[in-house]
Amino acid sequence: MSPQTKRLAVIGVAAAAVIGIAATAFLWFSGGSGQASAPVHAECPEEVINRNAGATVFRIVPEESEVRFIIHEELFGQPKEVIGRTDQVAGDVLVNVDNPARAELCGVQINLRTILTDNEFRNRAIRGQILQSAQDEFEFSDFTPTEITGLPESITPGEPVSFQITGDLRVRHITNPVTFNVTATLVSDTRLEGTAAADVTREQYELTIPNAPGVANVTNEVTLEIDFVALAVPAEASQS
Repeated sequence: MSPQTKRLAVIGVAAAAVIGIAATAFLWFSGGSGQASAPVHAECPEEVINRNAGATVFRIVPEESEVRFIIHEELFGQPKEVIGRTDQVAGDVLVNVDNPARAELCGVQINLRTILTDNEFRNRAIRGQILQSAQDEFEFSDFTPTEITGLPESITPGEPVSFQITGDLRVRHITNPVTFNVTATLVSDTRLEGTAAADVTREQYELTIPNAPGVANVTNEVTLEIDFVALAVPAEASQS
């Protein structure tokens, strides 16, 4: 190899290294701090509560709830299950014990900016490049229900019931219909607990994985899950 060729090779390697460092730095700093700009908020409108006479409003308690996404990748050649979690979720559920078929979910809001995995570099890539939740306009995701099916004819406190909730899930600027399989238990007159899960794809929401050292073969399929606790809201508070 001639001296000139060697110099060109060295320059090429150095340029590639600089580009790699710059890309890594961009991914890191584009993710921001991960601090929420405002609390999550998704309360039933007064007119919805009024039209469902006899129903109790149960409000999700973020501190006792968790929203997750689950996806799989290869990290430095090894399979890895990646789980992103946040407790920043809000929503109201109307439960009518005398007429379960009239149950309503008034909507759910999630702060995507606060989702954390087990890796801070990944967290910043999610916020800055994938979900782009570091941007104010994409910080929150909303689920707007359109149909509840499979509700039982009666509810017995302490016994779980399973049903489906279909609605429109918005992530960034894209909205798609999604159906969640739900299992919920009316633990008491004042406490509702449950879980819900649905499968979506990255393709549906145009979520692109940026190039990152050691990361490969990220699956298109994504599982969405929520564990929730909701507490009854006094009638005067729910209509304030």
